[in-house]
Amino acid sequence: MTHTFFKYQGTGNDFVFIDNRKELFNKNNTKLIAHLCNRRFGIGADGLILLENDEDADFKMVYFNADGNESTMCGNGGRCIVAFANKLNIFKDKTTFNAIDGLHEATIDNGFVKLKMKDVDDVEVFKDYVFLNTGSPHHVTLVENIKEYNVKNEGAKIRYGAPYNKVGTNVNFVKQIDSETFSVRTYERGVEDETLSCGTGVTAVALAMHTLEKTNTEVVTLNVEGGTLKVSFEKTEKGYKDIWLQGPATLVFKGEIEW
Repeated sequence: MTHTFFKYQGTGNDFVFIDNRKELFNKNNTKLIAHLCNRRFGIGADGLILLENDEDADFKMVYFNADGNESTMCGNGGRCIVAFANKLNIFKDKTTFNAIDGLHEATIDNGFVKLKMKDVDDVEVFKDYVFLNTGSPHHVTLVENIKEYNVKNEGAKIRYGAPYNKVGTNVNFVKQIDSETFSVRTYERGVEDETLSCGTGVTAVALAMHTLEKTNTEVVTLNVEGGTLKVSFEKTEKGYKDIWLQGPATLVFKGEIEW
């Protein structure tokens, strides 16, 4: 049977999208999802995202990692599904949608998407790193030689090591550029490799750098391998609120595939 799909990317973080409002896609078929994400034998992507109907919002986002397993929130995937829903004429310029971590607001203007992330109340500061959950768990650590850094090897050591072990975490390596700009490279759990960008990751980095007083601004620029993102937020007594992930979301191509 032939199925239609859409490929989107947000600063190099790429996803296969399927309109599943008729609920025809088998979400339990992890082998199929992994195959569709495979860059040699399938379409190729960092993850697969289903757009579904939702009783309380304009639509629902269901996100799967490239390994075929349903996962936690994906920030760039969230921005891309906003662009996808806009293309499907589900909304015009403002929307709300449900994801695994709850309700999200978003806007789109000429392919530039602003996505409201969940509030963050708990930022854990350790000697050599910061840990926080921005919809997905993130380990944030500063490094000097970020361009030459072996993100895959060093990221895997942290992802599988204590205290995360089998459950794992995403790992972000950061270099400060100036008072409001940081370079970020991310090892993503589920992809088990470096990705060109990670939305929840740069959100975590922005909040971690503010917590460490590396920046005093509440609008942080993050340079990733696939482009540039911005994160704005408001500091509270407990943590951070009104967190917005901002950047481009682009349709790469539309296609058909049989399974």
